[in-house]
Order: sequence, then C-alpha cells, then structure tokens
Amino acid sequence: MAGVVRQEQTFQQGLEALNPAADDFIPQVVSLILRSARAARASDVHLMPQPSALVMQWRIDGVLQTIAAFDRDLAPRIIARLKVISGLLTYRTDLPQEGRVAREYSEEEVRVTTFPSLYGEKAAIRLFAESDSLQRLSQLGLQAEIEARLSLELNATAGVILLTGPSGSGKTTTAYACLRDILSVSRGTRCLMTLEDPIEVAIDGVTQSQVRPAAGFDLTTGVRSLMRQDPDVILVGEIRDPATAEATFQAALTGHLVITTFHAGSSVEAVARLQEMQLEPYLIRSALKLVVCQRLLRRCCPACGSSAGFEKTAELPDKQRPVSPPSTSCSTCGSSGYFGRLVLAEMLDPDIPEIARALLKQTDSRDLGSLAESCGMKTLRQVAADAVSGGLTSHAEVLRVLGSGAFT
Repeated sequence: MAGVVRQEQTFQQGLEALNPAADDFIPQVVSLILRSARAARASDVHLMPQPSALVMQWRIDGVLQTIAAFDRDLAPRIIARLKVISGLLTYRTDLPQEGRVAREYSEEEVRVTTFPSLYGEKAAIRLFAESDSLQRLSQLGLQAEIEARLSLELNATAGVILLTGPSGSGKTTTAYACLRDILSVSRGTRCLMTLEDPIEVAIDGVTQSQVRPAAGFDLTTGVRSLMRQDPDVILVGEIRDPATAEATFQAALTGHLVITTFHAGSSVEAVARLQEMQLEPYLIRSALKLVVCQRLLRRCCPACGSSAGFEKTAELPDKQRPVSPPSTSCSTCGSSGYFGRLVLAEMLDPDIPEIARALLKQTDSRDLGSLAESCGMKTLRQVAADAVSGGLTSHAEVLRVLGSGAFT
C-alpha cells in the first residue's frame, strides 16, 4: 500500500500546484493526468463517476490503484476535455465513443473511450508503450525455446500462428514483435498487412487497416478482401467469431502466413474453442503452425527483493508466504514488492505426430492437455512454479493471475 500512497501524494502535489481560477485549469488537469500516469508506468487510467466524486484509478503492472477523487462538478468538464483532444463528440453523452488523442497533446499513443453510466460518463484512457521502447521478440522475455520456435515459424510462407490468453496478457505486444522481426529479417521483401480493431501501434513498413463494422468492413470481409492485395503476412487482430476463424484459416491454406490472437485460458483450450466454432478438423490440423498461450505477472522488485513483503523459502512454491512490509521504503517499487512484469508462456506444437492425430480426432481439451504434457509441453502452471522458485515472482501473484488451481 505504501506505493499507492506515494502515487496519491505525488499526483495531489501536482494538482495543488495548479490554479483552479485559471482559464486553462481543466486542460492542465488532463495534461497532469496523462503525464503523471505515464511517469508512474500506468497502462490504463479509469475515470469513474460516483454520486459525490469522479474517482481516478491507474492500472500499474496489471493492478488497479485508486489515486485521486475529483469534485463531482469537475467530472463533466474533465471528460469533455478528453473528448476534445481525442476528436470525440462532446454533446453526445448517451453513447459509447472511442478516439485517439491528437499528437499535439501527446507525442505517444493514447486512446480514449467513453461509456455512459448511472452517474455520468466513465472514461478509460489506454497509454501505449513509448515509441522508443517498441519491442522485438528477443526483448519480451519469453522462454528461450518458445522464442526460438516463434522466430523459426515467422519464416514460414503459410500457416496460422495463434497467440492466446485473456485480456491484458500481452498478446498484441507479442504479435507486433513478430511483425517487427519479420520486417527486420525480410528487409522489405515481404508484404505485411493487418486488420485490427483498433490499431494500437503504428509500425513503419506495415499496411495497417482498422475495421469498421458499422460500415460493413468487418474482420471477415476484411480478410477475404485483403487476400486480393497480394500480402505475404497477415495480422488479424483477433478471432472473435466462427466466420472470422474460417476466413483466417482459409487464408493460411492459400499461401499466407497469418498471425492472430484469440481469447483462451490455455493452448489446448484455444484448440477446443476452434473446434466449438465448427472449424473442420483437417483445416485446424493443416493450417495451424503453433499455439502460444501467455500471461503477464508482476515481477518481484529487484532492488528490495524478498524484503518487500515476500519471504522466500527453499521449500515448495506454496510455502512462500506474505510477511510484513519492510519498515524502510523502497524508492524503486514504492514498497509494493513488485516492479515491472514478466511474461510466462506455454507452447502447443501441432506438428508433433501424437498431437496432430489428436487434432484430427477432435480430442477434448482435457485429454489433449494430458497428451501434450506427455509429449513434453511445459504448462503455464509448471512455468509459474519455476518462476516462484527462482524468485522472479511470488506465490500470491501466481494465484492472482492463474487462480487457485495454479499449484495443484
């Protein structure tokens, strides 16, 4: 909690330095929010209207923290300012809206969405990575065998690379890293195109398109039309429905390398969901190159280590237990015990003969998972246990992200 208190105090000090009587007070408040949230490494800012206040929360390393509460009468003015700098309609408060903050107000990528609620409009601000920190596969921290296999498959001329996990697990970051690696290796000899909703980061050398379902330009239509543009590599932002799934896999069978993301709790659950979408077993088996499922967990602070709230033992991971926070504060993590995040991933290889036969037989996820483990797949649960034993993260953090069955 000490880290949260420090963030609150820092922001409050910045707010108190502003003049409420100034004509540009609200623009300064919004600028302070964006500047302070990025300095605190927040990925998202939530502005939630309540009966008596506008509550602001920041998501830092995947966890929401309450930072401030603005006077209720400031709420519509702050939301309106966000709409102005994002090109949204200020007079429409009854419909959800989405936009991108103009470059004159933020040099880095910032997206704003608004949503009507009981006490007024809620705003969510997504702060994307700074342009000079755009990552390659080698910078993500994936396990060596998964990074090597992904790098190898990026040279393929056809097939589907499926990146899975829940929201906020870093799938899109990995997908963009794949595109950058292809660009670097191919040196302009391969045509890369994307279909996204929304475009999160602009990548030079890639033709990126944002779908507009209201105009009839949805993912399914986009994939089919895009294939006539002669691409070598296609990024489909997300498979959301059976039609998009079929179009994506058909594109892979017709000589395109397709990178896409998919919501699933594990690599075998991803395959099960594709089966539930009525994709033919031969289509899954023929097109699928690789399934990677990943999670992001908070990393134990490298500065204060085990002293900041976690007692490490030489025993099993579930013997690690919380202890009282240190009496001295840690300037790196704010005494939270965590700083930054690490990625944990598992990889399902459809080319293993036993796995290939199971896919054709539409083996259920439980049996497929057991088979994959027997063939050498290291599950998220096993990778997480190793991370705890190595002092990279905590038992409590693994339980927060993977749930109560993580160590069973």
